[in-house]
Amino acid sequence: MNCFALFGEYFRELRMKNTGLTLRKFCLEHGLDAGNLSKLERGKFGPPSSREKLEEYAGYLNIKEGSDEWYTFFDLAAACSGKIPDDVLNDEELVMKLPLVFRSLRGQQPTSEELDKIIEIVRRS
Repeated sequence: MNCFALFGEYFRELRMKNTGLTLRKFCLEHGLDAGNLSKLERGKFGPPSSREKLEEYAGYLNIKEGSDEWYTFFDLAAACSGKIPDDVLNDEELVMKLPLVFRSLRGQQPTSEELDKIIEIVRRS
């Protein structure tokens, strides 16, 4: 499944779970184009690139700011845009750990030194 489809599926899941509205009713209630939103939910369109539009959608979806749903929604949108979320980029320590994360996600083994660093980070958390 591609990134657009993952975001669209998550959007649809939130719409149904948090609002209980059909696509058409959701669009009528919020003044949205049902055809375009249908394409977004089916992964034919990518998520909006503007933070403002994503926040608007999050409001319509009744996503509480700072919740797991909020972070998943915005992180999926960022990933689909090929971006790293701003809050991560603003944390210098996290940025320095990104290469290790990316290597691990690709299935490459971290070195013993890198594992020790990870263990120390987990212990401090």
